Amino acid sequence: MPIAQIFKKKFQTCMTHFPAISPMPSMTKFRLTRRQIFIAGLLSGFAMTACSSPSSDDNSVSLETARAELEAGHVTLIDIREPAEQATGVAKGAKLLPMSQLGSRLGEIPTATDKPVFLICNTQNRSSKILKALRERGYPHVRFVRGGMSEWSRRGWPVTKP
Repeated sequence: MPIAQIFKKKFQTCMTHFPAISPMPSMTKFRLTRRQIFIAGLLSGFAMTACSSPSSDDNSVSLETARAELEAGHVTLIDIREPAEQATGVAKGAKLLPMSQLGSRLGEIPTATDKPVFLICNTQNRSSKILKALRERGYPHVRFVRGGMSEWSRRGWPVTKP
């Protein structure tokens, strides 16, 4: 599909969500210029960004920060991947607490807020969801690691067998 058609489709979708700027209903034919398509693409991008959930510093940390803090002994890193995933290698010093066992092992997550807890999974999808659940249960010092173990391994950082 040509790029112009993609932007035209996004523009038309945008118009349904923002009726104040949509064309008048009496218009039977609506032709877009390249400039209008470009502007519509920008608007739809901004709208999608505004509707997505933010990844603020209160919720996540970079891989670099997670590795440095773990190696310095300043954090508890919890690998929430399942045992079969952990068998491919884990970060040295990480606590292994599979997501499927979290409910029965919740007491193993440190509650003291003086030492942060970082959650890591394979890509950050599960760890970001678990973070939300832990925050609701009174764990304000927990964050998730952006990129997860897949990115850790891709960078060639050291892993150990569990």
